[in-house]
Amino acid sequence: MRAIRGATTVAENTIEAMREAVTELLDELEQRNHIQPEDMISVTFSVTRDLDAIFPAAIARKRPGWDNVAMLDVQQMHVEGSLQRCIRFLIHAYLPTSAPIQHIYLRHASNLRPDWSLPQTLQKSQSVIESTV
Repeated sequence: MRAIRGATTVAENTIEAMREAVTELLDELEQRNHIQPEDMISVTFSVTRDLDAIFPAAIARKRPGWDNVAMLDVQQMHVEGSLQRCIRFLIHAYLPTSAPIQHIYLRHASNLRPDWSLPQTLQKSQSVIESTV
């Protein structure tokens, strides 16, 4: 069992903005990790307190195969000065231990984990280049 994290942000608290951001986030998750819904055990979505237009899980359930994935929406703990209008996920899935995990951080959420904002293969290449310079 493996865990994959990710996050994105939205410009405004609307169904349309949240649908676009969640769809983009989950498209990237599936593409970068070659993951299928049947591999997933559960998905927890969290949103900052300024997002209440729609549940991210309601958006995800409309994706092919996602209606059988156990999902939960929660409100992210508020910390003064933290990133606003942010949607996060934590996915537990059955993936081979040899498969690289690509954590997905998009839009302004890329500032949360700059070390995870690029695909790991790119990060490893950059580390090798930096260590040889």
